[in-house]
Amino acid sequence: MIEFPLGSEMFGIWNWADAAIRIVIVVLVMTIVAMYLIYGERKIVARFQQRLGPTRTGPAGLLQSFADAVKLISKEDIRPDGADRWVFEFAPYATFIPVFMTLCVLPFAADWGVRNLPLGMFFVFAVLGLNIVGVMMAGLGSGNKFALIGGVRAAAQMISYEIPLVLSLLSVSMIAGTLDLNEFAAKQGDYPFVILQPLAFIIFVTAMLSELHRAPFDIPVAESEIVGGYFVEYSGIRWSMFMLTEYAALWSFSVFGGIVFLGGWNFPMGNEWGWGWQLALTFIKSALFIFFIFWVRSTVPRLRIDQLMTFCWKILLPLSLVQVVANGFILVYDGPYWLLSLTSGVGAILLIAIIINRAFRRRTATTSLVGAYRGAQVSAQ
Repeated sequence: MIEFPLGSEMFGIWNWADAAIRIVIVVLVMTIVAMYLIYGERKIVARFQQRLGPTRTGPAGLLQSFADAVKLISKEDIRPDGADRWVFEFAPYATFIPVFMTLCVLPFAADWGVRNLPLGMFFVFAVLGLNIVGVMMAGLGSGNKFALIGGVRAAAQMISYEIPLVLSLLSVSMIAGTLDLNEFAAKQGDYPFVILQPLAFIIFVTAMLSELHRAPFDIPVAESEIVGGYFVEYSGIRWSMFMLTEYAALWSFSVFGGIVFLGGWNFPMGNEWGWGWQLALTFIKSALFIFFIFWVRSTVPRLRIDQLMTFCWKILLPLSLVQVVANGFILVYDGPYWLLSLTSGVGAILLIAIIINRAFRRRTATTSLVGAYRGAQVSAQ
């Protein structure tokens, strides 16, 4: 017999029934959150672009996502003649299930979750790695060359950026001394780990954008190049599952990043003010991550595939390795924590300087190219 998170005796039930109830709650919450993340993104991006966004379906357009869901469920589910039937039909499930499983181990408040695993962080990345299989199944099984290109791009991108992502989390785990996500939050009562590891935080956020296929790393679903990516042949309910997976993963990564770097449910005053404030902290921190991701999508142009891979292997990977080695030396020789902040801060400044320099060079090259093109037009006239 175990207790439901609220701790009331009336909820003491068998393990399997308790887990089933929690899973159903997570599925319902995840679906509603994903629907309103879609609505929120459309409204936020519309404001950035000086538009209105959804306004007609429900008050202020609040029911637009539900209307879209009804439309997608009722649409015909089409499978191309050249598609591999079983691979094509099971690909959406292979992408959705790993994302759902990560939500089952995230603590939204102290001991609030489906299950708290001692190796929760390891479990998250072991499961998320399976998402690549579903992406490749969708690309290969569609019988479409554009879908195949999108699947290959996505697999190469996800495998590449998982390495600096894991290394950035390893550097934080070395300080926390645990892989238990609940303990991660519990050890950040005085200050969040982002203060000690700003470089790891920037690498995590960058790799997170890549893993989610969000701009400027949205090459696998580039509609201007490969007409929609690895799920271009999907329609109806199966297409909606890919959208549900994308926004559920967005929420999952945001909650996860808040737990690891921003103190999760514990900072500030989480232990003192109870579970209501803990849930509010989790919501606020994940909302900040989500807003930043929407902001980046509205303002940063898409990278080329060579720029994307170069940035990972030549910049993020060496810096993440240096961060792990520096943390190892400082912790082995009992160095002060301010030295962790100093070394990581220097690395963060270096990374930001590299990004600004490359962005400036790219802008200068684009301006020169446009100037040369206009000069050629004038000469032709």
